[in-house]
Amino acid sequence: MANLHCDIAVLGAGVNGTSIAYELSKRGKNVILIDKIVMGAGASGSCDDMILLQSKKPGILLEMAFRSLELFETLKEELPCDIEFDTRGGTILIEDEEHLSIMEEFVASQNRYGLDVEIIDRKRLLEFQPLVADDIIASTYSAKDSQVNPMLLMKGFLLGGKRYGLRFLSRTRPAEIRQRSGLWAITLDSGDVVEAGAVVNAAGAWANDLTKLIGFEVPITPRKGQVIVTEAIPSLGKTNVWSAQYIVSKLKPQMAQSGGITRPEDKFGLGFAFTGTHNGNYLIGSTRENAGYDKSTDPEAIAMIAEQAQRFFPVMAKINFIRTFAGLRPSTPDGMPFLGEIPGAQGFFIAAGHEGDGIALSPITGRVMADLIMGIKPEFPLEKFSPGRFQTLPPGTQI
Repeated sequence: MANLHCDIAVLGAGVNGTSIAYELSKRGKNVILIDKIVMGAGASGSCDDMILLQSKKPGILLEMAFRSLELFETLKEELPCDIEFDTRGGTILIEDEEHLSIMEEFVASQNRYGLDVEIIDRKRLLEFQPLVADDIIASTYSAKDSQVNPMLLMKGFLLGGKRYGLRFLSRTRPAEIRQRSGLWAITLDSGDVVEAGAVVNAAGAWANDLTKLIGFEVPITPRKGQVIVTEAIPSLGKTNVWSAQYIVSKLKPQMAQSGGITRPEDKFGLGFAFTGTHNGNYLIGSTRENAGYDKSTDPEAIAMIAEQAQRFFPVMAKINFIRTFAGLRPSTPDGMPFLGEIPGAQGFFIAAGHEGDGIALSPITGRVMADLIMGIKPEFPLEKFSPGRFQTLPPGTQI
C-alpha cells in the first residue's frame, strides 16, 4: 500500500481523460491518470475514427468542433506518435424526399453558422463515391469532415503527458473518495491512496459510478453502438460516408420512437456510417441502442448493418467482414456533455457525456477543462454544460 500525491488526479483513460491529463501535464501540473482497466477500454477504444462536423447542430458544440479541428492540426505535429489525422471530407447519402427535406433544412442552418457544407446531386456525388448504389438521390458534402485513429490519439496524449511527468495507474479503480484537509483522498481497490488537490471524473459511461462516491449523481447512461470491421481492401471512394438516417436518428429520434417502431432497423436506431482506415480496413456501423452496460454484439443488428452496407454499396457483397465490436457511448438527456465543477464539491470536476462526439471534441475538452481547473477563463462559456443543470440544491449545500 502506498500514498501518492499529485496536483490533479484524472479518473478514466479514454480520449477525454488522456487529453485533459496531457494538457495539464504540459502546463506543469503534477498529474496522475487512473483507469480501472487500461487506456481506451471504454467507448474511446470501441468506436470509429470519424471527426464529423456535419452531425453537429448549430450552437456551441459546433463552435467547439471548429476549434477542435484547428487543435488537431497542431496535435498531429506536437504529439510523439502519428495519430493518423486526415481531412478527407464527408458525404451524407440521401435516399428519399423526406430525408432530403430534413437535410436541406439542417444544412441551411449549418451554413448560417459558418460550416462549409452543401447538398450535391447524384452526378457530383459519383465524383466522390463512384460505387454508390443507383437509388441514392442526393448527398451532402463538406470538405471539413476528418478522421483520426482514436487509439493512436490516446497513445499520443499519454506518451506526450509522460514527457512532462504524467503518471498512469491502470487496472485499479476508486473504492472511496473523500475530501479532507483541503485535499481529495482517493482510496483505490489496490489499497493505495492518491491525494490530489483536484479530481477530474472522465469515466465516460461509468462517470456516475464515481460521482456517487461523493454523494452526487449525473444522468449519464450508456448508448450502445455496434460496428463491423472489413478485411483490408483498396479504397472505394474519396470521402467518409454516412446516411441521412444516421443524422435524422440524432436530430429527430421521435421519427423512430413516436407511434412505435416503423421499420425493422429502427429497433436498433440504425444509421449507416462507413469510414476507411489508414490500414485499408473499413469500419461499418452503427446502432444507437439503450441497452444498459451490455457490450455484446447482436446477430440481428450486425446482419442489418451488413445488409445496409450492401444496399448503399453493392460491392460490399464481395467483401469479407473479419470482426465486430460494440462500444458504450456516454449519453445525457439533453445531448450535452457535463463539463465543470460538481456543485458543493470544490475541486471535483467532471468531463463526460459526449456520446458520439468524444473523439471530435477531445482536444478542446482538454483545453477548456485545464483552463477551468487552473482558474483561467475558458475560451468557451461552459454554463450549458453545468454538472448541476439537472439538480436543484439549496445554496451553500456541501457534499
